[in-house]
Amino acid sequence: MGAPTAIRKTVVPAAADLTSKTNETVTNTDRINPEEEEDEIMIDTTSAKPILETEDSTANEEKKNLKKPAAGIVLDAAGKPKFQSEAASSMKVKLESRKVAIPPHRMSPLKNNWIKIYPALVKQLKLQVRMNLRTRNVELRTCKSTQDPGALQKGADFIHAFALGFDLDDAIALLRLDDLYIETFEIQDVKSLHGDHLSRAIGRIAGKDGRTKFAIENATRTRIVLADSKVHILGGFSHIKMAREAVMSLILGSPPGKVYGNLRTMASRLKERY
Repeated sequence: MGAPTAIRKTVVPAAADLTSKTNETVTNTDRINPEEEEDEIMIDTTSAKPILETEDSTANEEKKNLKKPAAGIVLDAAGKPKFQSEAASSMKVKLESRKVAIPPHRMSPLKNNWIKIYPALVKQLKLQVRMNLRTRNVELRTCKSTQDPGALQKGADFIHAFALGFDLDDAIALLRLDDLYIETFEIQDVKSLHGDHLSRAIGRIAGKDGRTKFAIENATRTRIVLADSKVHILGGFSHIKMAREAVMSLILGSPPGKVYGNLRTMASRLKERY
């Protein structure tokens, strides 16, 4: 019977050790300073208030920033942004220059009509203009008083139209109207003609004393210039198309009477439109 008693003897001291250890832990916890417990448990309320205040302030600032429009944008009653028109806004035009070459046979008409040419460019488009006799160019340049960004292009088109052979009054129309264009093509692009055949085609386009050309111009409301084998047409987009078809039919050899009949129908259609 020695073995069971031996086991009991070994178990009892182990339980006693456990109880002693638990008692030690209890006594150790009892020995803790109560002030230290309060320091660990208590929350500093003074440090919490500024955090909440800063969070509220940042949230309010974000809301204000969302409500406020960006600088330079004006909102209407519905809250939609209003933008100024391009003409009303103070838009600066870049300082640019352009040269337009003048053919030798158009230099004398340019000199004779220069008094009428430069006022339209200087007063209306606010450009700086110079006629360079040495290089045979007309030089255009924008300045501080130039307001229209497309003024330089309009001025170049005006000088180019005059250089092609159009009348001064017809060329000035390019400055006043926005839907005018110039189209150029050669007779050989329509049909390859050489020698007398080419000269007869040019004669059919012009007509006797220029009557055929004038009839096409009046019927289609365009202006036509015959410069050797080149044909220049000035007018609106749809009007240029009608005039080009009439000139091409004359080049291909159709009789002028048939072209006149087509021009009458074109003129009646234009009268109905306008």
